Amino acid sequence: MRFRIIAGALAVLGLFTISGIASSGDGVGPSKRWAIVTLTDPVLLGDQFLMGTYLVVHDEEKMARGEPCTSIYRFDRQHGPAEEVIAFHCVPTAREVCAKTTLTVEERGRDIPRLTEYQFAGDSEGHGVPSGR
Repeated sequence: MRFRIIAGALAVLGLFTISGIASSGDGVGPSKRWAIVTLTDPVLLGDQFLMGTYLVVHDEEKMARGEPCTSIYRFDRQHGPAEEVIAFHCVPTAREVCAKTTLTVEERGRDIPRLTEYQFAGDSEGHGVPSGR
């Protein structure tokens, strides 16, 4: 009986340790991350005006090969992702882990705000949009 209690406690402790490592936000995450975002107001990204629902994908493997690592697709909730709207090389920046996916925009007076960075929920890295974009 005592053996079962000790074994059960060790198993629970092991599960908490594994889940703590998996969710620490220290870059040990998956090579491809994505989020579905809805922009209720228009924003400028590169030469594209975005408004509506989009799938934002960041691919670490593409980044390692020197390819554009961020792709943004139009997204329809019934049919899924559609055509790619824009792709670019992000500018990674260390950030505090955030609880929800965050889009940062730069207000520009009377002009449409410009998307400058995005960060996925639970991630400790922001992905900046290059200024030429």
